[in-house]
Amino acid sequence: METRYFKTLVAAVEEGSFSRAAEVLHITQSAVSQRIKFLEEQYGHQLLDRAGPALTLTPAGQLVLAKAREILAKEREMVDALKGLGGQKRLAICCTPTFGMAYLSLVLNDFIRAHADVADLKFIFLQPFEALRCLRNEEFDLAVIEHCPGQEFAGLDRFVLPDDEMLLIAPAGAVAVGGDGFTSLEEILRFRLFARRDGCSSKELLRQNLAARRADFSNFDGMMISDDLRYTINAVIAGEGVAFVSTALVSEHLAAGRLTSCRIAGFEVHRGRSVALLPGRHADPLIGDLLECIFLVVTPEARPRLIRAASRD
Repeated sequence: METRYFKTLVAAVEEGSFSRAAEVLHITQSAVSQRIKFLEEQYGHQLLDRAGPALTLTPAGQLVLAKAREILAKEREMVDALKGLGGQKRLAICCTPTFGMAYLSLVLNDFIRAHADVADLKFIFLQPFEALRCLRNEEFDLAVIEHCPGQEFAGLDRFVLPDDEMLLIAPAGAVAVGGDGFTSLEEILRFRLFARRDGCSSKELLRQNLAARRADFSNFDGMMISDDLRYTINAVIAGEGVAFVSTALVSEHLAAGRLTSCRIAGFEVHRGRSVALLPGRHADPLIGDLLECIFLVVTPEARPRLIRAASRD
């Protein structure tokens, strides 16, 4: 039997509905339904109870799901072994633009020095939800993301990294800031906001902070959407507006006095950050070495804890 049927069952259970499973698998909802029906006819048992608001497993479904995951794990082991034939090693990495800009070059420098024989190394920048969807589709070996509100890691192993600290940045000297680094929201709203597109965790965190004060993006003097973080930072330095970014991206500019750090009382400025992998992949020696390089760059003082995959995180 083709393993795509098992992958569809796993996705349906982890996502809780055929429609969300279809989005994850990049197929139609009808195709998901047909694949589940095929499994049920193949084994002569109903696998999913569709009566409630979310799909639930029947006893037969629990048995098939457990075995399906074992088969898929064996398939991944086989594919990894085949990749290693002939001495060629391949690795695909996905991360958010913030992590990529702040840390990826340091991580890859260390990793490549130890693994010059890696024949095919691919890294892609994606927003958190898209990164995890592609990881579940096995397009990447691992993903490093900052957490969005409501982010779920169902069906994935992950290592929890230290939180990423955010701050509002403004042109040097353009904002009245107290000795403690705090200013008022009204001071910030006088400027144009440089923000990322929807789906970026920094934008969602800022949205929540504003909503807690009965404000939103429309209260700024204007808004510019850009996925180019370097452009955003340079635009703020040039006096064109303000932005809500990771401290790791602008620490040198702050130290040199090119930017002003603006803190607002009560603003949440920390967002979670994790390395996510398909279950058990951290045991692969090549991926294990890449993880070590990430840990040494991001959190040299302690090894992040592993949270193993569950049906719901």
